[in-house]
Amino acid sequence: MTNQEIFELMARFDNSSLHLLELTRDGFSIKMERAAPAAAAALTPPAVPAPGAPAPVPAPEADQGPVITAPLVGTFYAAPAPDQDPFVTPGAQVKKGDTVCLLEAMKTMIEVPAPCDCIIETVLKANGELAAFGEALMRYKPC
Repeated sequence: MTNQEIFELMARFDNSSLHLLELTRDGFSIKMERAAPAAAAALTPPAVPAPGAPAPVPAPEADQGPVITAPLVGTFYAAPAPDQDPFVTPGAQVKKGDTVCLLEAMKTMIEVPAPCDCIIETVLKANGELAAFGEALMRYKPC
């Protein structure tokens, strides 16, 4: 599967009422799962993190404004190369589709675009830090 096909599959899953999706095709396998509804969650024992696993990152508060989230799990990079300036800094105005950062997953660099014309208010991840799927990377203010 191409990255674009994976992103489209993720978007369709996100907009569906499914709670679990597993797909295997041509030696490729992907599994997407979201939290069960409250009634089913009450029957499921709480997940216990593995010893030495990092603590879960709290979700950003909605009243602080919209955020750009990680489309996949990967290493966050603010600049195209270690010796270059970051794509954006707080206060930078960007156009829809402009690259705001990179995520590296399995030796592949994925450009993360701005969702709309906006001003970047805060960069929430440190350069080289691991980002989880759906985790907030940057807070922005739409123009």
